Amino acid sequence: MAKYAGSRTKPVFCFSDVVLFFGGAFMSLILVWSFFSFSSSISPNLNVKTDDSTTCTRGIDMRYDPTDPVYFDDPDLTYTIDKPVKGWDEKRRRWLELHPSFIPGAENRTVMVTGSQSTPCKNPIGDHLLLRFFKNKVDYCRIHGHDIFYSNALLHPKMNSYWAKLPAVKAAMIAHPEAEWIWWVDSDALFTDMDFTPPWHRYRNHNLVVHGWPGVIYDDRSWTALNAGVFLIRNCQWSMELIDTWTGMGPVSSDYAKWGQIQRSIFKDKLFPESDDQTALIYLMYKHRDVYYPKVYLEGEYYFEGYWLEVVPGLANVTERYLEMEREDATLRRRHAEKVSERYGAFREERFLRGERGGKGSKRRPFVTHFTGCQPCSGDHNKMYDGDTCWNWMIKAINFADNQVMRKFGFVHSDLGKTSPLQPVPFDYPDEPW
Repeated sequence: MAKYAGSRTKPVFCFSDVVLFFGGAFMSLILVWSFFSFSSSISPNLNVKTDDSTTCTRGIDMRYDPTDPVYFDDPDLTYTIDKPVKGWDEKRRRWLELHPSFIPGAENRTVMVTGSQSTPCKNPIGDHLLLRFFKNKVDYCRIHGHDIFYSNALLHPKMNSYWAKLPAVKAAMIAHPEAEWIWWVDSDALFTDMDFTPPWHRYRNHNLVVHGWPGVIYDDRSWTALNAGVFLIRNCQWSMELIDTWTGMGPVSSDYAKWGQIQRSIFKDKLFPESDDQTALIYLMYKHRDVYYPKVYLEGEYYFEGYWLEVVPGLANVTERYLEMEREDATLRRRHAEKVSERYGAFREERFLRGERGGKGSKRRPFVTHFTGCQPCSGDHNKMYDGDTCWNWMIKAINFADNQVMRKFGFVHSDLGKTSPLQPVPFDYPDEPW
């Protein structure tokens, strides 16, 4: 572009013109790059077509729901566990195409699902404990941007106890087509590393993630080869079919009693005669290895679900290790908004924990601690445990996790055995003493 230059007859190109030219070129490159990044962020299970006129939105638009027909308008599709859903991948794809603001970030978008019984707890402190367990999950989801759904009612009258999770998970899959993952977490499990995020890239080619070990399934044939109290399940047709098959070994089946006998005939260490969800899943993986094993990731490299008796005794040592990291690097001592907590978790990961496997003796905090066998609501804990040990160690683990949350608000539990009151944190803690 020529610029007027007084009496000169030749046009003069100014520096500002050059800046405008290169600025325009740069923005063009950014737009092209954004398009390809946007396309690549979509789940590998979905090939979503987008309309260029509608994808340039600012964030998720929760008020936009076009009248074009989708599966929600099909009277034959139900949320219930007793009727299969067919063509689910195509149904989700169609919904996302009509709601393009949900596509960016869809690859690992997660909805957490948990729940408890519909009646008050028999254990006098049971309701208090479950409330604190739920608060812990809400805190984790708020910090990491996950939605959470809590169910305290049976969605099928026969699918009770440990089987109640499957109707809730299926209903959540249908209710949340924007979510790629549904994350089930038992009511007696809590997050004890509030900074950690699952290594999503590791699960890209899998549809179910559960804590377990293949050798214990196929060689030892043990009913504890995995724990079904915490799992990630991809929101896809494969998972819908798994839930249908899995449910077929539950109380809705006319062969329910027979399934318990079959399970005990293979997994000799199973303690009780009834068919349960955990042994049923192990059975499917054992008997139909070619169908399920390639799509199930048995996570054993960190405490995706850690046994409380193994975890809780080491919490004091873990606390000191993390404080030592903060003494060594002032970045981790810097006060910051809760909304940017992931930045500091990622910094700690790169600076101190890269390549560090989780598990017993690790420098890492245990990710999830599961109080399996304690039964905080009923109080009918496994006889191998002392009830007071269950309840006291729950409080200790809950406060250990809560310290990581409340630190962002300027307070901590100075004694993990006491819930209240909290103590204000000195400005440069832990470098600055109390």
